[in-house]
Amino acid sequence: MLVLSTAGHVADYALAFFLVAAGIGVAVALALLAGLMQRISSFIKGAETEIMPVINKVGGSVDRVNGQLDKLDTVTDSAVDAVQSVDGTVRTVSFAVRRPVEKLVGLTSGVSHGFATLKAKRSVGAAMESAKEAASRREADFRDEIGKTDPASAQSGPQAGQ
Repeated sequence: MLVLSTAGHVADYALAFFLVAAGIGVAVALALLAGLMQRISSFIKGAETEIMPVINKVGGSVDRVNGQLDKLDTVTDSAVDAVQSVDGTVRTVSFAVRRPVEKLVGLTSGVSHGFATLKAKRSVGAAMESAKEAASRREADFRDEIGKTDPASAQSGPQAGQ
């Protein structure tokens, strides 16, 4: 009976054996895959139950930080307003004081040069002329020096404050 099997029968038996073995292999692979999927599902559920409270806490923290940043924004706006107010006051005082200081600087330079000319030339007229020129020169130098340190003055030119 088995002796009478032909090569076609042997091939059929081999194919049947292969298909049964392949089926068993696929069934084992699917069983392993099902176990992996169950573990992944369990992991995701656990992560969800642990991560969601953290996300909620982070959201609350972000809301509180945003509230504090809003308060800080108000404070910085107030500080900027205060600085601008002080800057305006300083500029006003500086403008009010600049001209008298400029005249005082010119006067001291004029007096110094006038006395030096009077001592050297013994002429009151020459001394007065030297004093006026020195005072005028020193006032112009003072305006230039102030113009280099004060941007508002530099924009308005050397005649600022007259």
